[in-house]
Formats: sequence, structure tokens, C-alpha cells
Amino acid sequence: MASHRKPRPGGTTGAGLRTPALATAALTSMAVFSQTAEAAPGTDHAKPSLEEVEKKVDDLYRQAESATEKYNAAKERTGRQRGRVDALRDELARRTERLDKAREELGSFAAAQYRTGAAAPGTATFLLANNPQDYFDQSQLMNRLTAREKRAVDAYVGEQAAAMKDRRQASESLRTLDASQQDLRAAKAAVQRKLASARELLSTLTAQEKARLAAIEREKQQEAARRAAELAKQQAARQQADSSSSTASASGSAGSTESSSYDTKAEKAVAFARAQIGKPYVWGATGPDSYDCSGLTQAAWKAAGVTLPRTTYDQVDAGTTVSLADARPGDLIFFYDDISHVGVYMGNGMMIHAPKPGAYVREESIYYGGESIIHSVVRPG
Repeated sequence: MASHRKPRPGGTTGAGLRTPALATAALTSMAVFSQTAEAAPGTDHAKPSLEEVEKKVDDLYRQAESATEKYNAAKERTGRQRGRVDALRDELARRTERLDKAREELGSFAAAQYRTGAAAPGTATFLLANNPQDYFDQSQLMNRLTAREKRAVDAYVGEQAAAMKDRRQASESLRTLDASQQDLRAAKAAVQRKLASARELLSTLTAQEKARLAAIEREKQQEAARRAAELAKQQAARQQADSSSSTASASGSAGSTESSSYDTKAEKAVAFARAQIGKPYVWGATGPDSYDCSGLTQAAWKAAGVTLPRTTYDQVDAGTTVSLADARPGDLIFFYDDISHVGVYMGNGMMIHAPKPGAYVREESIYYGGESIIHSVVRPG
């Protein structure tokens, strides 16, 4: 299937899906949490409600996952830059070897001229200088050289200029690599800070409060399952209508063949994703024992013979955007306005994803966080 490229979404979403005002919600959440935390001890407002705690923890985990995707992107840049530095170093080594050979050849000419008196001692000095370019343009010197000697001078000067250029490029690449490594360390530290904050907040809860949080989570999951069932009915009705109105035209046959090819690959991707259920979410992991969200989707489609980019930011461009109503098993479901989470659609409103740090790969409703966080659906191709 031909790839459909599109600009990086900003404040709007594709395929008719709603974009949440996450920035406003996050600021509101932070303000509420800050106000309750700063209230005088011993008052009813000294401690945030469980709902506020849950929202804060969820937000910290989401921020950690967003930082994870930034870590993955920085890791990709660092790897590419390190490869470029290594390639430049190898080329510089080869260039230096050729430069040494050119210098040796010039040296042999100069030595021979000196022994036979064919050139003044100063000629040998000029030819063996670190930078003979200054003398290269002096006609009185060049007139003394044979055609072979002139070629040797040309080769030496050319290799020296190329070597200097390679050294500059290698130095610049090393500086870029250092900057990429600093980005990598910063992204890693950001993930660790968010996770530490979430753990610290959860550690302040009593057993009773944790049980209540679990009950709130179960209620959310039940609502998400109900929404998934509604979507499954809508999709089934739509598929039935499409099947009834289909024709046996040539274009329809071609479309059917293309659809069948995608379904075959998608089946493999879905089977792979299902086999990973129960494995832990680990930030930056790509398998086989643990995954982050984009690591799982990349590995699933790799099992189907399709290469996806590493990060959610790039995976969202690696295919064709479709509507949620048209989502088929194997499609990628992206979440949040910063496209920081992704899962593999299984059909019937369900997906398999690596949810967040501290959790495990699982099958879950695509409405696990509400409809508003669904960003877009992309069919890899």
C-alpha cells in the first residue's frame, strides 16, 4: 500500500478525531494539586482527593512515556551520528595512508634530484614541506618538474586538502554527537524524575486509599469496555453495508487483492503482539523480553515483514490515515496531542499495547483513557 505522508499534527487531528486540550487540562491539574498541597495541614483541603491523586499519577506516567519517546528519538540521532563519525574516521585513516604514500613518492623524487644535482637543495625542501601549495604555483619551480613529478605534486596537494576537509567534518560530527548524547542523558533523566515522582506520590497512600484507587480504575475500565463494544457494533454494521454494496468491477478486484495482502500482514502483526502479552513495559525497550509502546508496534510489524520507524512521532507518518470507524486489525492507534502513545488495533474496539512504566503488555479497550485522547488511526504500508 502506498504511503501517505502528512504534516505533523499540531492542534488538530486527522480522520475526524477530536484533539484534547491537554495543555489546559494539565495546567488545571497542576494548579489543583499545587493548591491542595500548599493548604494548611489539619484542614480538609490539606490532602488532595483520590481522584486528584489518580489524575496526577496518570499524568506523571504519561509525561514519563512522552519523555521515553524523546529518549528514543535522541537515541536514534545518537546512533546515526556515531555511525557517521566512525565512517569519517575510517575515511580519514585511508586518506592519511594515501597522503603518506604521496609524500613518500615526492620524497623519492626530491632525493633523486638532490643526488644527481638536477635540482637545488631548496627544491627538495619545498616538495617535502607540510604545505607545498605555496610553492605549487611558482612557475620557476614547476618548470623544473617532469610530468610525472607534477602528477605526484597534484596528488599530494589534493590528498592533503581532502584530509584537512575530513578532519574538519570529523570534528564537527564529534561535536554533534556530543550534543546528541547530552540530549539522550537529559531525556533519560526526565523519565527517571517522572517515575520517581509517581512512586513517591503513591507511597503516601494508605492501603484503604489504594483499594479505592483500584476501584476507580475498575470503573474506568468497565466504561472503556462498554465504549469498545459500541464501536464494535458500529464497525460490524458498516462492514456489512460495504459488503452488500461491493461490485465485481476490475477496480474492486484490485482493491480486494490489496486488502487481502494487508490483512495477511496484519494477521501476523496481531499474532506477534498477542504473544507479547504479559511482558513488562520498559522505557526504551524493543524486545524480545520487554517493550515500550512504539517498540512493541515496531516489533509486531517487523514480524509481518514491514519496517516501521522507531518513535511514535515517525510511525504516525508511516502509512495511511483512516477513520476510527474504518479501523481494521493491525492498524496503529495513536494517542494524545503530542502523539506519545501507540497500540496495535485488534478489532472490536480493543488493542494490544505496552501501557506505561510499571505495567505489562496487555489487551485493552482503545477508550482506556477516554475518547478524547485518541489522536488518529494509521494503516501501515
